[in-house]
Amino acid sequence: MQPTLLILAAGMASRYGSLKQIQQFGPSGETIIDYSIYDAIRAGFGKIVFIIRENFAEEFKEIFEPKLKGKVETAYVFQNMDAFTEGFEIPADRTKPWGTAHAVLCAKGAINEPFAVINADDFYGRDAFEKMAAFLKNECADDKYSVVGYELGKTVSDYGFVSRGVCQVSDNGNLATITERTKITVEDGKIAYEEGDKKVELGPKTPVSMNFWGFAPSVFPISEKLFSQFLEQNISNPKSEFFIPIVVDQFIAAGMGSVKVIPTSSQWFGVTYKEDAPGVQASLSALVKNGEYPDNLWK
Repeated sequence: MQPTLLILAAGMASRYGSLKQIQQFGPSGETIIDYSIYDAIRAGFGKIVFIIRENFAEEFKEIFEPKLKGKVETAYVFQNMDAFTEGFEIPADRTKPWGTAHAVLCAKGAINEPFAVINADDFYGRDAFEKMAAFLKNECADDKYSVVGYELGKTVSDYGFVSRGVCQVSDNGNLATITERTKITVEDGKIAYEEGDKKVELGPKTPVSMNFWGFAPSVFPISEKLFSQFLEQNISNPKSEFFIPIVVDQFIAAGMGSVKVIPTSSQWFGVTYKEDAPGVQASLSALVKNGEYPDNLWK
């Protein structure tokens, strides 16, 4: 059975203003999401499921269906505010989506096979997709999930601070803990994060999560139960979010299974700041020049 790729794209409209303005980086107008789908198809993923907002579904399909028709199966699911909130009254001031783990939960019913989860606007690299596909085909189980571990030095920005999920890896290569570190910056060639009024240095090869996860469908009932608990504790907080690491941490802590950290040397790209854009474009141009990608992905 071929694995599925679940792409978290429900936040794209709010970030870009209009889907037709999605930033183009490739030589033939490709967006970052195009490269992820291309890498997934050649790594052996059989289906692409998009998590999107219902109010821009038609516009979204107009962009991607012509490119992907005949190349890979596609499906669309919506991250609606009231999904999986039975028994709870959503406060009127709640406008923010419930978070990445809720987005994954919304795909329950659309995915029945091992699957990977990625962000729509991050470039993950061919190596990461190939390794994840191999894991999903050969190792993934109800009690065995995975996360791609990037080298921190290949995920930072020269133009400001970033937040990263710093992974503590056990001797057997599994995830022990994942801790969100905010305000990670590079100064004088050294990487550090702020903690209170001090800075804590991190090595450039420190493994971090960029939200590239591998799951079995067993994650859905686990997430549904945890989301209900999350709502009980946080529904009155308009900024609270149910993130994937919340589910993963509980999965590990409760002894339900293990999460393998899949190391990759791939360079991560993303546009955290507008100044990052030229560097992303130059990096993709170099990959095309070196033969990693054709100059037109969908020709």
